[in-house]
Amino acid sequence: MSDLIERDVEYSTAGVAMTGYFCAPRADHRLPGVVLLHDAFGLTAEARTAAVRLADEGRAVFAADVWGGRRSPGGGAEIRELIGSMTADRGAWMARVAAAHAAAGRQPELDTDRVATLGYCVGASAALEYLRVGGRTRGVVSIHAGLDLLSPGWEASTRDARVLVCSGSEDPMATPAQWQALKSALTERGIGWELDLYGGAKHAFTDPRSDSLGMPGAAYDAYAAERSRGSADRFLDELLAQ
Repeated sequence: MSDLIERDVEYSTAGVAMTGYFCAPRADHRLPGVVLLHDAFGLTAEARTAAVRLADEGRAVFAADVWGGRRSPGGGAEIRELIGSMTADRGAWMARVAAAHAAAGRQPELDTDRVATLGYCVGASAALEYLRVGGRTRGVVSIHAGLDLLSPGWEASTRDARVLVCSGSEDPMATPAQWQALKSALTERGIGWELDLYGGAKHAFTDPRSDSLGMPGAAYDAYAAERSRGSADRFLDELLAQ
């Protein structure tokens, strides 16, 4: 592991206090940035480990605390409640994502002209929504997003952004019809996109904890997890090169 700068970062929006986690290699210049949007479990040790792995590849990484207060849901019912509260007020949801990007931009190690957004699970849905509503990002890496959480209408999105979607073929929250709808929306808007589809993989394929959720449509898949990491690294290297 590299010698990393690490710190917690307090930020807020609409009275909601959040504590993000920032990490970056020590360098004498600003580094390309990634805003990491956590999965349904919140900004856990697993999310911070993912941030460190991205930073070890030479990036300044801000891991957001979208739920607020470092909240980590204890099970499926609480997860569904939290996700429901976000989709019921999309303006507030996107305000939290925007606040994370703003907090990332205040970190002196991060090059604000080279920032991408990467999300897992509901965080991947949030990353796509943020782009859809015109959020400032060079591009999005979406890893097992719930495409069922997306709203229609991409007129406000940035045309020169790029999108990588990594999804399992058996994910009930990202069906072929939903891929087609997203593909059509991105193509119509002129946004460059890539789809990595992993045969047999289900929802939440990067996370071993998904096996404990009691959801038949979610399961860890080591092969898909490793492939998505490689694809994400390649995509980010190209996207943030200059």
